[in-house]
Amino acid sequence: MVSLKPPFTLTLPSEFNLVDSFSQENPGMNSLTRAYLLVRDKEKKVEEMFILQVADKINPGAGPMTAPPLKPYTETRMYSKGRIKQGEVEGNHLTQLMAWNPNAPSLQAVVKKGITIPSHWALQGQFLFAYHGAHVILIRYSRDVHTFGLKISEEEKAWEKGSISGNEKKAYDMFQKRFLEMIGSIQVKNS
Repeated sequence: MVSLKPPFTLTLPSEFNLVDSFSQENPGMNSLTRAYLLVRDKEKKVEEMFILQVADKINPGAGPMTAPPLKPYTETRMYSKGRIKQGEVEGNHLTQLMAWNPNAPSLQAVVKKGITIPSHWALQGQFLFAYHGAHVILIRYSRDVHTFGLKISEEEKAWEKGSISGNEKKAYDMFQKRFLEMIGSIQVKNS
């Protein structure tokens, strides 16, 4: 994937199709946010989703844009977070279990294309970083837990921090490794 503004490249973990893109002005934040929703589906059923949001500063007189820390949806389920610094890119990452919601307004473009979004567990990775104080980039990548070729439990208890094990732990570790490799592939280009 190539971004022209701000200029960076990123190697995606799969072949994705662009489903929707839009922009929204946020006057209170002095920014314009551009969002891109991509999916990889199999037989019209989502297996992976990739969302890129880029907030651009629209008031040159405003202070620099910053990236706040990422927070998990819940502290009880397995999650991991930290900071990554690679060249000019430094930001927060978070990996967690979440449930896809096919009724979410932001996902209606996928549904309208006739692609089913399973309403069950998915693993999600987020990476948030600021670029030269003029942009904040949020990357969200998620994958259906049933696409790892493992028998996975639908019980939330199986995914709790203190008790995750077996196939759930294997899927979590495989996902996190793949997500961190994707983040590690970010290359900032000189503007």
